[in-house]
Amino acid sequence: MTLSFFDQFMSPTFMGIPLMALALSLPWILYPTPSARWLNNRLLSLQGWFINRFTQQLLLPLNTGGHKWAALLASLMIFLITLNMLGLLPYTFTPTTQLSLNLGLAVPLWLATVIIGMRNQPTHALGHLLPEGTPGPLIPVLIVIETISLFIRPLALGVRLTANLTAGHLLIQLIATAAFVLLPLMPTVAILTSTVLVLLTLLEVAVAMIQAYVFVLLLTLYLQENV
Repeated sequence: MTLSFFDQFMSPTFMGIPLMALALSLPWILYPTPSARWLNNRLLSLQGWFINRFTQQLLLPLNTGGHKWAALLASLMIFLITLNMLGLLPYTFTPTTQLSLNLGLAVPLWLATVIIGMRNQPTHALGHLLPEGTPGPLIPVLIVIETISLFIRPLALGVRLTANLTAGHLLIQLIATAAFVLLPLMPTVAILTSTVLVLLTLLEVAVAMIQAYVFVLLLTLYLQENV
C-alpha cells in the first residue's frame, strides 16, 4: 500500500481512540518536578535557569499589569517547544501540525487580551481601530481594515505555526526518500543528499524553537497593547 507524504500528519488512533491527548500530556511527564530542597541536581538547576531567563526576556516589553501572565506564557513556551522537538523524532506525531490545536491555543489567549483591554481601558483599546490624524473620508475604511486585521491575528498565529512545522516535516521526508532511492543507484549523490538532510534537521530544530518563541512573543505584544 502506497502512503502519502501527508499521512504523517494524521492524528494516530489506537483501537479507535485518538492518541492526541497522550501526545499533549507527554511534555508534562518528561520534565522533573522542582523540589523544596536548597540544593537541586543539575537538570533542575538548568530548568530553573532557563525558565527565569526566558521569563525576564518575556516581561521586558510588559508593564506591571502584564506580569501576572508570566507563568502562563512561560508554561506555553515550554509546552510548544517540547511538542515541536518531540515531533522531530522518528515514528512520532507532532500535534502542533494540526491547525485545530494551534487555533485552540491562539483564539482563547488572543480573546483574553482583547477582553482585558476592553474592560480596563476601552477608549485606548478602541483607539487602535482609528489612527490619530486620519482624514475624514478615510475613517470608515480604516475602521473596517483595522477591525479585519484585529480578527486575523489569532488565525495568523495558528497558521504560521502550522505552516512552518508542516513544511519542515514534508521537506525532511522528501529529502530522506530521495536519499533512500538514490543510495543503490548513485551512492555519491545519496551521501550528499544525506548531508543536506542532516543540515536540514538541525535547521528544523532551530525552527521548532523559534516558532514557539514567536507564538508566545506575539501574544505578549498583543497583551502589551491592552494592559
